[in-house]
Amino acid sequence: MTKEEGASHTVLRKPPPAVLLPHDKMTSKIEMSEGTEMVMPGDNLKCKVSLIALIAMEEKLRFAIREGCRTVGAGVVSKILI
Repeated sequence: MTKEEGASHTVLRKPPPAVLLPHDKMTSKIEMSEGTEMVMPGDNLKCKVSLIALIAMEEKLRFAIREGCRTVGAGVVSKILI
């Protein structure tokens, strides 16, 4: 997300600690693409998100990435791996 969209204007470094789904906030592990150490505001990134628990979800579900009390990114589930 860009600063104009209300996101943080600082660099996102790995690992961001939480994913906010429409029905739950959950600690997660986010694996960025190899060689990616940080993401600048407005950048797009494909990543793998591992949640700490199994939950019901489906592809195309929107989520937010939170760092503390600030939203630093947003995404869409493109594929579910079990």
